[in-house]
Amino acid sequence: MKLIGIGGTNGSGKDTLAQILVEDYGWVFVSVSDILREELKKRGLPIERKHLRALSAEWRRKYHHGHVVDLAVERFKDKNNRAEKLVVSSLRNPGEAERIHELGGQVAWVDADSKLRYKRIYSRQRSTEDQKTFEQFLAEEQEEMEHHQGDEATLSLAGVKAKADIFLTNDSDDIEQFKHEVKKALSL
Repeated sequence: MKLIGIGGTNGSGKDTLAQILVEDYGWVFVSVSDILREELKKRGLPIERKHLRALSAEWRRKYHHGHVVDLAVERFKDKNNRAEKLVVSSLRNPGEAERIHELGGQVAWVDADSKLRYKRIYSRQRSTEDQKTFEQFLAEEQEEMEHHQGDEATLSLAGVKAKADIFLTNDSDDIEQFKHEVKKALSL
């Protein structure tokens, strides 16, 4: 099985990268965020960043830091036993990046200009969580980037970035340009 884990800043294009791999190269995409959202629904909790963060930290403490990657791989194997290429997004803890590496995969980091990322998130308005000022957006991101605001089971985007093998910048809304960058960076 070929495996790529994707990490990156909010609104940078992590899901866009995954969709490019699915649509243009035949990969299967499993979203860690979707797995967490499904569990929150089962528990009757609102789908909010604070609950997503708490649940992922709970699972890291209870199982291991790469647990959500294992759940994604299980989902992939259950539904796609003939497929050979899996892309998992969104890695939020260095233990998840380490688990990708343990399974023989690579970690891609996606970033973009902060004002562009804010514009992308604000325009999609998935939830009331996306209704924040630019300053609130930057403060939340800084909190998530810093190395372990709590214990080692909490979010650390900087820790994921430090373990990345591939770096992509998505500073344009030109999807064809980003596809070209992806093809080049991933040697597809």
